[in-house]
Amino acid sequence: MSSKPSEVEVVKDASNYLRGSIVESLGNRITGALNHDDTHLIKFHGSYQQTDRDLDSERKRQKLEPLFSFMIRVRVPGGAATAPQWQRMTELSDEYGNGTIKLTTRQAFQLHGVLKRDLKSTIQGFNDVLLDSIAGCGDVNRNVMCNPNPHESAVHQQVYEAATAISAHLTPRTTAYWELWLNGEQQTTTEAADEEPIYGKTYLPRKFKIALAIPPYNDVDIFANDIGLIAIEENGRLLGFNVAVGGGLGMTFGMPETYPRLADLIGFVPADKVVELCEKVVTIQRDWGNRENRKFSRLKYTIDRVGLPVFQAELNQRLGYDLIPARSYRFESSSDAFGWSGDAQGLSHLTLFIEGGRIHDLPGYGLKTALSEIANFHTGDFRLTGNQNLILANIEATHRSRIQAILEAHGAWPGTARQTALRQNSLACVALNTCSQAFAEAERYLPQLLDKLETVIRTHGLAQAGILIRMTGCPNGCARPYLGEIGLVGKAPGRYNLYLGANYAGERLNKLYREMLDEEGILRELTPLLAAYAAGRNQDERFGDFVIRQGYVAATTHGLNFHN
Repeated sequence: MSSKPSEVEVVKDASNYLRGSIVESLGNRITGALNHDDTHLIKFHGSYQQTDRDLDSERKRQKLEPLFSFMIRVRVPGGAATAPQWQRMTELSDEYGNGTIKLTTRQAFQLHGVLKRDLKSTIQGFNDVLLDSIAGCGDVNRNVMCNPNPHESAVHQQVYEAATAISAHLTPRTTAYWELWLNGEQQTTTEAADEEPIYGKTYLPRKFKIALAIPPYNDVDIFANDIGLIAIEENGRLLGFNVAVGGGLGMTFGMPETYPRLADLIGFVPADKVVELCEKVVTIQRDWGNRENRKFSRLKYTIDRVGLPVFQAELNQRLGYDLIPARSYRFESSSDAFGWSGDAQGLSHLTLFIEGGRIHDLPGYGLKTALSEIANFHTGDFRLTGNQNLILANIEATHRSRIQAILEAHGAWPGTARQTALRQNSLACVALNTCSQAFAEAERYLPQLLDKLETVIRTHGLAQAGILIRMTGCPNGCARPYLGEIGLVGKAPGRYNLYLGANYAGERLNKLYREMLDEEGILRELTPLLAAYAAGRNQDERFGDFVIRQGYVAATTHGLNFHN
């Protein structure tokens, strides 16, 4: 450990493998908050302490403490949940949460608005259906992502199994989660103990992310991850994975030494060695990562500090063999394909656009109720995508018309009036009112902005032109704004930085175009750009490629020149 460890490193070191004083915090009924140190530790258990920022001023005026509540992030390795699991999450959101479910950009569930007194009951509730929140957050490997659509490749099941194997292998071993929330009853196949053979006593310097993709689809944005794995198949057989390392999208305003970075491709690993490879990369970051300043603690900064050749040499040494050169592949898209599809087994799959990833009921739009009804009889899966959407997968032929009828009856069947391709390709983080990092709105505001942008889109005949637009309330990058052909990053209430020029397949970062724009400014800047694109694009040319070809922004070739 560094001679000057950060506050979080000190807390982890003294935590007794993530226990801290969480028991005492939960038992303190005087406040809705946890002890300060425990707010760091509870992240490893899958939860963040939050406040309702909309109410902060009024509660302060009334001399009340902020309205504390907790977000719980439930892991879904590979994005595949069963119908009973979906139904339980729905029930818990109503009983203990704010009545909604958030589908995240990492294929996980989030429950919001859970009070401290209900944390244990909520966590026990989803563990009863074999879901958990351990390592949903914190300085460990997070939810492992995987292409979610089973019809897209003959090797999908093998890739999914690799994702779940990686997730299980890198799950923390501490028994603290089971003691604190489940009365010591361990419900996992991973052996637990009060030691961490992979992570060590202080875990990783920062969060760690892994994703697996199956070309030509990059719908999990693998290059935004610490480890990105590209499935290589031959004649329906999974050979292994191309390996990319060092991705991550967070940065800090006013600190150009922080930057988003895409992962570097370093070679190929056979399928039977991919779990070992992930472990060795994690251990290098454990040993080499910056533990003094958390702003520089991600793997991307470790690699840029020591140099990629040095990192690769260390990885080869820890593996005991050299990675062979990467195999050829091609990505064409990082978006989801909506609507019905089928497979050779006679099963159907339905991909639904979920605006902002929010599962809820609104007047005339009963999505949550409809999905709950479907879960009562659906024998297949509920698959969460990396783009905050939902796939009803492996639908029996006899259930197809019934599912469509239920969605139509509740006003939740995909229509064409609002769902332009721009809207379907939109992502937004939670931001205000609960995220403590947010400077501006995102999920609550983007639909309103899209209403106005769609007028421009339709005027210029671009309703079906797939343009990636992503909005976040801060520069941390949870909705991957730096991989949006149009990226909007909140800098102050109602003000956003506008980024342009990422590519549609998720293989190039965008670049800053204008700063501190309000809504009028966003529309003023984008309207002529979209008009020019409609009039002057080449055949099949994507918007991100167009703005670079026309010189509106320069291409970002590496994170180190993102700010140039």
